[in-house]
Amino acid sequence: MTYLGEFEQLILFSIVALGDQAYGVAIRESIEERTGRAVSSGSIYTALGRMQERGLVSSRVERAGEGPGRPRKLYELQPAGSRALLSAWDTMQSMAAGLVPRLERMVEAADG
Repeated sequence: MTYLGEFEQLILFSIVALGDQAYGVAIRESIEERTGRAVSSGSIYTALGRMQERGLVSSRVERAGEGPGRPRKLYELQPAGSRALLSAWDTMQSMAAGLVPRLERMVEAADG
């Protein structure tokens, strides 16, 4: 079983959402848009490198059109990454089952 940290999960969910356009900047922007958190490109690439070593993602380089643009490194979720992400999601749902209303009451009490 492969353990995924929260940041790795965010990256993998972004890759799923972006499909064949999952490259570093797009992944960062996706995380920032969906979570409201600022994320550094360096942290994205470091995590992607680790996940690639673990066989969770793969990458390929794609040249940008005809002009002198920089090539993009596109990332794709591998079966091991899909299984790990689904397992992490299932675990979180199992742990949270029936507890969300209680959490909401705790927040309301603290804010109240």
